[in-house]
Amino acid sequence: MFINNFDPVALEIFSFEIRWYSLSYIFGILIGWILSKRILISDANLKEKFDDYITFLIIGIVVGGRLGYVLFYNFEYYYSNFIEIFKIWQGGMSFHGGLIGLIIVSFWFAKKNNQDPFEYLDIVSIAAPIGIFFGRIANFINSELYGLAANVPWAVKFIKVDDIYRHPSQLYEALFEGIILFFILLIFYQKGYIKIKGFLSSLFLIFYSVFRFVIEFFRAPDEQLGYLFFKLSMGQLISFLFFSIGLYLLFVKYEFKKK
Repeated sequence: MFINNFDPVALEIFSFEIRWYSLSYIFGILIGWILSKRILISDANLKEKFDDYITFLIIGIVVGGRLGYVLFYNFEYYYSNFIEIFKIWQGGMSFHGGLIGLIIVSFWFAKKNNQDPFEYLDIVSIAAPIGIFFGRIANFINSELYGLAANVPWAVKFIKVDDIYRHPSQLYEALFEGIILFFILLIFYQKGYIKIKGFLSSLFLIFYSVFRFVIEFFRAPDEQLGYLFFKLSMGQLISFLFFSIGLYLLFVKYEFKKK
């Protein structure tokens, strides 16, 4: 068993703090950007536009992630404390909200440049698990999104939370939603499925949603929400919705391929 007492601040220069969570966004985006430009993208026009796209992608992720957290996870609080919405440095981001923001930005950018949005979304789908991996590691360091009580050999006591040994659910997500999902998508990419626009995007939605849905059974629910319908968490309900969208998209793209 392991005791987690990490400092969420990675580096402090005078009174300026650089936190692990901020670094996870920076590293995730940078590595994904480099991977996409140097390896994943073969189309010259797409590669040329990708740098501009990344700028809007970052905006979409941050704005979408914040608004998603406000609307999905803590609406009542932010409704009464509106100005708090803008204090993103205090934490509170939703992956699904960031994903929605990313999708909206991708469709807008592609339409602006007369391109297929799935040209961007398929590439991002392969690179996204890298960012997810770093993000979940940062969650672990911050002692947030922790798991339920457990007595397994790898259980972790989060000193900043309580004296209970818990499932390191953040590491489960880093493994499945990050590493394993990345290699699944990379295999399909290498098999040429990148040529079917939207196919890899659908696989990302499906596999991520399945992994997230299952792992949420080991994760403590959000304190302000608890369990909702059928004793499922908000994350599981939203994951089910995205799984359905991914399944529909996969069916549409597969049928299109057969034609």
